[in-house]
Amino acid sequence: MSVNKIILLGYVGNDPEMRYPERDFAVARFSLATSEPKGASGVEITDWHTCILTGRNASVAERYVRKGTRVYLEGKLRYREYEDRYKIKRRVAEVEVIYMELVGQPAATSSENH
Repeated sequence: MSVNKIILLGYVGNDPEMRYPERDFAVARFSLATSEPKGASGVEITDWHTCILTGRNASVAERYVRKGTRVYLEGKLRYREYEDRYKIKRRVAEVEVIYMELVGQPAATSSENH
């Protein structure tokens, strides 16, 4: 048996980038920052994760997730290879999100309160 599961709790670094490769199928992409103290000095180390959401999760992200939103995610770690414009092969790690939960109340704007 093997397991590929990742759990993240952090803050969204940018508004979701949306794509629609098929008519009723959304794909959202955003970065997520997670931080933890390092050593006795207590200096925080921040890691950035690229998160990919599809289907209903992507639609929810498009509607409710913005830069600074705190989210809890469960998913799988995926690796993807591509060739950049200089013909150099690159390999990136991405989180394929299976479950997402918004944590806390997002800040309301004045237009939403009236």
